[in-house]
Amino acid sequence: MSSSNPSGVWHNWARTETATPARVAHPRDLDELAATVRGADGLRVRAVGAGHSFTGAAVTDGVQVHLDAISGIERVTPQPGGTAHVTVGAGTRLSDLNVALAARGLAMRNLGDIDRQTIAGAISTGTHGTGVRLGGLASQVVGVRVVTAQGDVVEASPDERPDLFEVARLGLGSVGVLAAVTLDVVPAFRLRAVEEPSALDAVLERLTGADGLVEANDHFEFYWFPHTRRVLTKRNNRVPDDDLEPLGPVRAWVDDELLSNAVFAATNHLTAAVPRLTPRVNAIAARALSARTFTSPSYEVFASPRRVRFREMEYAIPRDAVRPALAAIERWLAATGVRIPFPVEVRFAAPDDVWLSTAYQRESAYVAVHQYIGLPYVRYLRAVERIMAGFDGRPHWGKLHWLDADRLAQLYPRFADVQRVRTEADPTGVFTNDYLDRVLGPVR
Repeated sequence: MSSSNPSGVWHNWARTETATPARVAHPRDLDELAATVRGADGLRVRAVGAGHSFTGAAVTDGVQVHLDAISGIERVTPQPGGTAHVTVGAGTRLSDLNVALAARGLAMRNLGDIDRQTIAGAISTGTHGTGVRLGGLASQVVGVRVVTAQGDVVEASPDERPDLFEVARLGLGSVGVLAAVTLDVVPAFRLRAVEEPSALDAVLERLTGADGLVEANDHFEFYWFPHTRRVLTKRNNRVPDDDLEPLGPVRAWVDDELLSNAVFAATNHLTAAVPRLTPRVNAIAARALSARTFTSPSYEVFASPRRVRFREMEYAIPRDAVRPALAAIERWLAATGVRIPFPVEVRFAAPDDVWLSTAYQRESAYVAVHQYIGLPYVRYLRAVERIMAGFDGRPHWGKLHWLDADRLAQLYPRFADVQRVRTEADPTGVFTNDYLDRVLGPVR
C-alpha cells in the first residue's frame, strides 16, 4: 500500500515542480486510502493525479498518495430527461471516463482540451472547456466522497454538508483527499467541428452580440498567433446522432500528430535557436493552416493530443475585456522584442456558483498564454499577469501565476468562507503545502 521513498523524485508534466516525498502510497481501495491518512504520523498528505498542474498544488515532502487504483465507474443513477448521476473513483482519468460513459450512452456536458488528468485533479484545479452557456467541470459535480484529516470517510453534496461540498469540488484538495466524485452527465452527443484560419480583427468584430461567434455557437474558441494578425477559430456545435463524418485516419494523423505536434515541435526548436525568426514562422504557420470540418462523438472533438511541452498561465477576465487585453499583450511584445512561438488561446464560459471558480458570478473569457519549454517564460507571464490585473483577472488554480491569498481574497466574494471551511475541516494543516498556504493563506 505504501513505501518509504528515500531517493525517488516526482516531477510534473511541465517540469516546473519537483517533490521528494518521504512516503509514497498506492491505496487499492477506500479502506486503504483512509488508513493512509490516519497513519501519516504527523506528515503532511497530498494526493497526486496525472501531474498536469503547472503549480505546486501536488508537491509534498510528506505522504504522496496516488489514486490510480481507485478508479472507474462505481454507480449510475438515471435522472429525468435521459441524464444521469454517475459516481466515479477519484483516480479515474478523463480519457478513460469518456470512453466508459460513451459505452453507456452518456457524456460530460463540457470538457477541456486535454483529457489526461484525473477527475479529482481536474475539478480541484478548476479545469474548464469553452461554451458560453456552460460552466467548468466542477459545476458538473453533484456529490463527493472525502477522506478527512482524521481519516474518516464522509459524503458531501448541496444538501449534505454543503459548505464542505463547495470547497471539496474546487479547492485544491485543501479539505481532504477526494475518493469519489458524482457527476451530472447527459445523453451522449455528437459535435460538428469547424476549424478555419481567419483575420484577428474580423474575429474580434464578430465576437459578441446575439449573433456573434460566442453566442451563436455551442462551443467557440480561437488561437491568436503572436506577432501576426492571424487566428485559428474553432466552432463546435451539436448535431443529430445520425450525423457522423469523422476525419479519415490519414487526415487525422497528419493534422493532429504530424502538424500539431511533430512539425510544431520542430518550429519551436527552430525559433528557440533563432528567436528573430519567430514572427515569420508564426505568420507562415497561421497561413498554412487549412480549414477542416468533421463530426465525431463530443469527447473526441473536445480533446486533442499535446506532445509538445510548454509552460502556461491562464486568466479569466470579463468577456468584454478580450479585445483590450489582447491589444495590451500585443503592445508589450512589440515594445520589448520578446518572441513567442506559441499561440494565445481564448475561450469563454458562463457564470457559475462554485465558490472558487474563476467564472464565479461573471460571464468570463479565458486568455491563456504559453511558452515553449525550451525558452524563458517568467518575464512574459509576469507581464501578462500585470495586464490581467487591470481587468480583475482571476488566475487558473492549476496554472502558473504569482498571486497570493491577500489579492485572491479581493477577487473571490466567498474567499473568507473557503478559509473558514478549510480551517474547520483541517485545523492542523494535514493537507496543506507551500502553494496552498500562499494562495489560500495558512490554516488558522
